[in-house]
Order: sequence, then structure tokens, then C-alpha cells
Amino acid sequence: MAQFFIDRPIFAWVIALFVLVLGSVAVTQLPVSQYPPVAPPSIVVSAAYPGASAQTLEDSVLSVIEREMNGAPGLIYMESVAQADGSGNITLSFQAGTNADLAQVEVQNRLARATPRLPAAVTQQGVRVDKARSNFLLFTILSSSNPDIDPIALGDFAARNVLPELQRVPGVGQAQLFGTERAMRIWIDPAKLLGYQLSTSDVVAAIRAQNAQVSAGAIGDLPNVAGQGIFATVVVRGQLSTVEQFGRIALRANPDGSTVRLADVARIELGAQAYATSARLNGKPSTGIGVQLSPTGNALATAGAVRAKMDELQRFFPPGVSYAIPYDSSRFVKISITQVAVTLVEAVVLVFLVMYLFLQNFRYTVIPTIVVPVALLGTFAVLLALGFSINVLTMFGMVLVIGIVVDDAIVVVENVERIMSEEGLPPREATRKAMGQIQGAIIGITVVLIAVFVPLAFFAGSVGNIYRQFAAVMVASIGFSAFMALSLTPALCATLLQPVPAGHHVEKRGFFGWFNRFFKRRTQHYESVLSGMVRKTGRYLVIYGVIVGVVGWVYLRLPTSFLPAEDQGNLIVNVQLPPGATQERTRAVMEQVEGFMLQQPEVQSMVGVLGFSFSGLGQNAALAFVTLKDWEQRPNPENSAQALAGRAFGALMGIRDAFIFPLSPPPIPELGTASGFNFRLQDRGGQGHEALVAARNQLLGLAAQSKVLTQVRPDGLEDAPQLQVDIDRDKAAALGVGFDSINATLSVALGSAYVNDFPSSGRLQRVVVQADAPARMQPEDVLRLHATNNQGQQVPLSAFAGTRWVNGAMQTVRYNGYPAMRIGGSAAPGFSTGDAMAEMERLAAQLPAGFGYEWTGLSREEKIAGNQALILYGFAILAVFLCLAALYESWAIPLAVILVVPLGVFGVVLATLLRGYANDVYFQVGLVTIIGLSAKNAILIIEFAKDLQAQGKSAMEAALEAAHLRFRPIVMTSLAFILGVTPLFLASGAGSASQRAIGTGVVGGMISAVTLSVLFVPVFFVVVRRFFKGSERQRRRYAHETDNSNLHVPMEDR
Repeated sequence: MAQFFIDRPIFAWVIALFVLVLGSVAVTQLPVSQYPPVAPPSIVVSAAYPGASAQTLEDSVLSVIEREMNGAPGLIYMESVAQADGSGNITLSFQAGTNADLAQVEVQNRLARATPRLPAAVTQQGVRVDKARSNFLLFTILSSSNPDIDPIALGDFAARNVLPELQRVPGVGQAQLFGTERAMRIWIDPAKLLGYQLSTSDVVAAIRAQNAQVSAGAIGDLPNVAGQGIFATVVVRGQLSTVEQFGRIALRANPDGSTVRLADVARIELGAQAYATSARLNGKPSTGIGVQLSPTGNALATAGAVRAKMDELQRFFPPGVSYAIPYDSSRFVKISITQVAVTLVEAVVLVFLVMYLFLQNFRYTVIPTIVVPVALLGTFAVLLALGFSINVLTMFGMVLVIGIVVDDAIVVVENVERIMSEEGLPPREATRKAMGQIQGAIIGITVVLIAVFVPLAFFAGSVGNIYRQFAAVMVASIGFSAFMALSLTPALCATLLQPVPAGHHVEKRGFFGWFNRFFKRRTQHYESVLSGMVRKTGRYLVIYGVIVGVVGWVYLRLPTSFLPAEDQGNLIVNVQLPPGATQERTRAVMEQVEGFMLQQPEVQSMVGVLGFSFSGLGQNAALAFVTLKDWEQRPNPENSAQALAGRAFGALMGIRDAFIFPLSPPPIPELGTASGFNFRLQDRGGQGHEALVAARNQLLGLAAQSKVLTQVRPDGLEDAPQLQVDIDRDKAAALGVGFDSINATLSVALGSAYVNDFPSSGRLQRVVVQADAPARMQPEDVLRLHATNNQGQQVPLSAFAGTRWVNGAMQTVRYNGYPAMRIGGSAAPGFSTGDAMAEMERLAAQLPAGFGYEWTGLSREEKIAGNQALILYGFAILAVFLCLAALYESWAIPLAVILVVPLGVFGVVLATLLRGYANDVYFQVGLVTIIGLSAKNAILIIEFAKDLQAQGKSAMEAALEAAHLRFRPIVMTSLAFILGVTPLFLASGAGSASQRAIGTGVVGGMISAVTLSVLFVPVFFVVVRRFFKGSERQRRRYAHETDNSNLHVPMEDR
């Protein structure tokens, strides 16, 4: 193949240019994201049961739906959460790779089977099925400097004009309004109702009857009478639209001609539809819209489209209204991708400098450098064909592969240069001879490196998705690199290089002369050490055994993790007040949090949401999104997000009225809301809510005493005091009061009733009836309410009911069908998440019988990843061995290559341990890379040694001469690789934790691989050849290859 391209250099250029064009087009088409879609696709089923408690909602709605969802194809786990305000949802997570649209259809079909068994009030509100990620992509906040526009008016404007527009933006899964639109609020006064002998049911019935649409038909419609001259539609204003019109609704007409109107018993206003949630920007009340990505949405593209849409809408905002996007998680994606792109350029420059140092000729150096853009752009074309994206992982793969991509070309150029220098051949003949010698090695190296990475692509789950990104980049780049080394590189060598006289290296002066003399001395020193080693192989095999033992010992002591925690430029602060606290108290706490956070030098802005948190919904819950300044403005470790979270946690502990947890977002936002671990304690024995709470408290107590764990907290709302109304049914029956009448009185007065809709500025909005605030503040107010008996008389609830305080659930959680408690936490400084998870499992084993546990989100993925790691390494080593056996037609020679692997792994584990990093996904990818590269160095020596032995030299002579010939290219390619990944090793700024994690392993591994393999590979070759002599068939085959390699060499040189 190489001979073909040496004779047809333009053909080689055409292929390279074709690859460059394809790759350039692919770069513009590829989507950009932080990570590939690693989180399992999830579908959320949401239901509302107005006025119901969390337990009622769980029993009558969520558990009914759950039972139908069991057995859905591809379902891996489901979690349902019921809130005390009557809202609840079930999150169903499906296996990675499941089509989210088909999963949604499956869920809707199963929901249809459960719907007939749900309460009427639930089906009237509608049960929603959405596919969106759980985390917020960004917050857009509307604020007003116009005193005429209050928060309710602002919320109404957002609901009408902004929310629908954002929901239509491609990539948006859900847009959640933190504010409220307007509604006609009917605040009834129970005392006035009693005075007129009316009930809440009368009010609701009157509104329903008199605020109604009338479809009145037409006059003169067909069939009409002869001579009819006109036709007209009849219009009746049935629906009311103003406060005054609602006030004139007649509740009762008296015999004396007077009328009791709605305004006589109620205060009517155009108020808010809901008062549960509200947003704050930097301490000022405002209206927020939280945007969540769809499962297939691209973060950068969607965030850009939302910003463009908001800019477009801003022209139509009322005077004084402005918008801001203070929280945008895609900012980190953009900056971290840019950082890796910069690293990529640095790597190319460093690799070029290393090659120039060794080759000492600009033309020699340019040839391997040309391969880099061809291989990388070719890889982008492959990524587009496979449907992948440009993300942090594919970019890391590119950086890792730069050093490998130039390897093959360096080996070709170095060999051509050596033959020209030593034998004085012209470039074309030298290239023919060089390609004959090393074509086999290049193919061998390529097959081995590809074989190492291919098994990565077949792993399941989120981890498999991460590995797949690396595998695709590595295999494509190495494939292109090898093809270029066999086509374009020899063509360029034959045409671009100039003839050199023999022995030109010695004649160099200046810096290069000094470097050549220095390198020659080092080479001679290396050869003298090596000749001693191959004569005392037994002693060095013992040293090798010790190294293998150390590798195993250190590997087992490495802490484990899934991905390193990144400083993403923002924090999430979860605020939770004691059960039963009001929004007024929550607002006071939030103001204190804002006071602290906004004074910190790292903080740029802060969005607060009252009534909503990742723990649950309620007046005692709040959440804040703190955006930090750019990474350049806070370069020191004490200014990092993690440091600020720790500082804030200590400072905010002083607020007595609340539990405040500042948290860093997790590395992969879709897999949870906070970094650390996600633990679910389950009641498997049906022991009841109180026993589950007791077990959880016991576990939290044990965790508080552990040195391995920190910030272990219940991730949900605590049980709260609840007012239980005990109804004496016999007394109620004697008084003629039916249960439906009691239900209507309580649900309308305390829980509110959505009656129907009214037209308001071109939009239908709700009419809501509820008792006015002063009539529902104290327990006595409940007993003062009146229910209507069967004779139309008003009977006070105190006549047949009493109240008492009980403790009840404000939120109930079920995980995979079992009642559960959510627990979150982190590893203490000096420990990894793997250590923390093992500690939690140990503590959970001490709980009473009947309680189990499961991991979810990121923790579940980490558990799966840890179990797959050893299989992964085993596959990589097995793949190398089998490919080499096939290439060399020998079982013995591959053994000499495989023995090198622990020498590279030694550096990986040692570097990771010394820098205090963990055995995570990046460590595993680095380790697999080093397995391939260690084998590559060994192949370069053994390929030459076996040929030399076939020519009649002893194993020892062959090993020494092969080491002498290949020492310079091995050092050169290894140094090129090491310097290529050094920018990763030294990274700082956005996304630097991931860069350092992967850089540390490969730099450490490569240093140990090159320093130890050049010494041990000849030893292994001699030992293997001592025990496995090799057949005559193999000897003839290798000798024949060597003869073939000389076919194109002039006769006098053979």
C-alpha cells in the first residue's frame, strides 16, 4: 500500500483533502453539549388533588398509577412524591438509549388504564405526562420599576406573553412560572353567610349558574319562512368579566323584592390564582420562569434560543418592565468546551516542538504535523455520522489522541531519516526501505490500540455512554492516523525530503549539536545498563513482580468516585424551615441568606424562589440559585464554588429558624440536584410511616458520628403538626347534616374551589371561591363554619365535630413501590463518594429488620461503573493479546508485550494517589489508554527483535540491537504524547477538575511506561524466547518478511 502512494503522491493528497473537507463541514453541523446524554430518560406524571393531604394523595392517586406503571418496557426505577398541598408526581426513569417519545406513549397508555379508578377531582384537574429533565437550564426573571405593575400584574403578563413563547422554543421541555397569573377571587365572609342563612354551596352554585356561556343560535336561520329578509347571530353576554358584574350575582331573591347579592357576603377582587410560589432577584420581589430541557434538547442551543426569544419579546414589554437571565447553567458548558479547545491547540504546539527537537529539520517536522488536522477533522466527520456531539468527553479524546496520532508519522519519518543518514540513500529509495521495515509495526500498533478501545463501546448504562465517546474518538483518530502513515506520510517523505550525506547528525552544531551529543551519551548509558539486565533476567523478573504487587496494593487503596466535582460557576442553596412555618418566616430567612451571599466577593447574582425547593413544596421551603463571577476573577482555591459552599454552610448555621444547605451542582446535572450521594431508605416490611421515620433518624444519628460522612441530611419535608377534625357521624346524622355538605363547607372555605372561568383581556382565567383570610387562621375558626342540613338550616361544625393536633406527613415518598425516605450527603474531606457510599451501606445494615435501601441517580451510576471497571481492563488486555497473537502468528511473542502493561499502570495509580484523586471514569479511560500505549512501545522493540532473530542473531543480540534502533523514536513519541497531555495535567479554570483527573493518570502512566518498558521489554523478549523457541515456520515467515522489506533497496545495500 505504501509503495502505491510513494509512486502517486497526488492521490494521497486528494484523499487527505477529501477528509479535511468532510471534517470541516461536520464541525459546523455537530451540536455542542457538556456531556453526552448519560442520564436515563425520565417521564414525569403530575397530578393534583386540591385540599388532599400527602397521605391521601399517595393512597388514592399515586399508588394506583404506580401499580399500572410496573412492568413498563425499559423501566429501571420510579419515584413518587406526594406533597401536602395536594400536588404529586411520579418520575419514571428508563434505560439509557430508550426513545423518550415512545416511553411517554407507553406511560400514557398505562395511565389510561388507571384513570377510571382516580377521584373525580383529580381527573377534572387533568393528569399531565411530561418528558423533561429535573434540573433547571436557566432562570429568566422579569422585574418592574413601574409602581403600577405589582408582582401579580407582572406574573399575569409573564403567563400571557412570555411563558407560551418560551414553551415553543425548540429544546425546552417545561417552563415553570414562579409567580402567578390573575384570577377572580371571591373572598367569602362566613359570618355574613350565616346572617343571610346561605351556605358556601349556594355561593358556588350561583356563580356557576350566572357566569355561564350561552350559545343562543340565530334569527332567520334555515329553514325560514318565505320572504324572510334578514339573518343574524344572537349574542348573549352570559359570562361576567369585571369585579362589579360578579358583585351583582344574585344569591337569593326575597319575597319583599330585595335581593341578596354576592357583594353582600364576599369581598371580590382581581387577585392571584395561586399564592404558593414567588421569585426574588437579588433581594427584590419579581417573577421568574424556570426553563427545563427536554431529554433530547441541547443545552447551548436551547439557552441561545431562549435569550434570542427574550430579546425579541422585550420590545413588547410594558414601560418599566425588564428581564434578566441571572442563572444560566449552559455558561459553564460553553466555557469548559472553549477551555478544552485551547488545550487542544496547546497540545499541537507542544507536540510540534518535541518533534522539531528530535528531527531538527523543519521539513521532517511538518510531515507528521500535517497528519494532525487530517486525523482530527476525519474524527469529527465520524462523530457526525454516529450521531454524537462535540462535548467535554469527545474533546478530551481529541487531546489524548494528538500524541498518538503523530506517533505513526514520527516513526515513519524517523526511520526514513535514519536510513538516509546512515546509508546515504535518496529520499524515495530510503522511504521504500523504511516502509518495508515498519509497515508491519504500524499495522500492529494500530490494531492493538483500536482493539483496546473497541470494548469500551459495548458497556451498558450511563457509563457506557461516557466510554463510547472516548472509544469513537480514539478508534477513528487512530484509524485515520494509521492510514495517513501508510499513504500521505510516505508520499510526503519521498517528495519533500532532501538527500543528506551519511552521518549528518554528528556534524550538527549549536543547541542541536549539544542535544545530539547529550542524547547519544544517554543512549550509550542506556545500552550498557540494558546489556547488564538481559544477562541477569531472573533478578529483574523479581523486581518486576514487586512492581506488579505495588500496583495491585495501590489500586485497591485508591478512593472511588464517578466523576470529579467541578466548579460550575454556581451554587444551589436549599432552605428549609421547621414544619408548619409560614411564608413570612421563610421570607425573613431568605433575606438573611441574601444578605450573606450578596456580600461575598465571588457572588454575581442570586435568584430566590419561595414555596419551592428540591426537597418539596410548602410555605416552609425555599431555594436559591447563586451565580458566581467568572473563573478568571476568582483564580484562588478559596474563591471556588466548593469553598464558598463550605464557608456559607458555616456562616448560615447561625440562623436558628432554618436548615440551610449550600450545595455545588453535580457534575452531570440530569443525574440529581446536588453533588454527593443519593440514598433511598425503604420500608420493605410494611412497618408504617412512624417506624420509617424512626429508622431514618437512627441512620442519621449513626451518620453524624461517622468520620467518613458530612452534610448527611433528610432530603425532603419533615412531618408537621396537622389539625385533625374529628366528626361525630351519629350527631351529624341526628342533626340532618350529610357528609357531602360537610365536605363542601370545609373544601371551599379552607381549601378553595375552582368554580369556572371568566374572559379577561382575551384569555379565560379562573374564578376561585375561598373564605377570607381572617376567617381561617385559628382552630376555632374551623368549628365556627356552618354546614347546611337537609331542612336548609345552617348547623355549626362545633355541634358535631371537634379538633385536635396530630403529627402528620407533609410529604410522602415511594421508591420502586415501597414507602421511602430520601437521604442526601457528601464524603468528608479526604474521602471519596465511594467511601461514603460504603459507609452508608455499613450503617444501614445496623437498622432493624424490614428496612432496605437503594441508590439512585449519580450514586446508582457510580455503583454500576465500579462493578464494570475490572471487566473493562480484562477485556482491554485480552484484546491486545489476541490481536498480537493473530498478527505474529505466535502465542509467545504477545506475552512479552502483555507483560509491559503493569509498568504503565504503575505510573497511573501512583500519580493518581499522589495527587489525591480518585478511581473514577476518567481514571479508567486513562488506564485503558496507557494499556494500549505501553503495548505500542513494546511492539516497536519486539517487531525489530523478532526479525533480527529470524536473520540468525541470538535472542539477546536481537533484543539489544532492536532496543538500540528503537530507543530514539520511542523516547520521541512518548515525549510528544506526554507534552501533548501536559496542558490537561496543569489545567485551571472552568472544567479543570475533569482535565486534571484525566491528565494526571495518562502523564504518570506514560512516564513510567516509557522509562520502565525500554528497560524491561528486551528482558521479557529474552525470557520468553528462552522458554518458547519459536517454530521453524515462524522463523521462515519472519525472515521472509525481512527479505520482502529489502526488495526495493538497491542490490549493493541488501
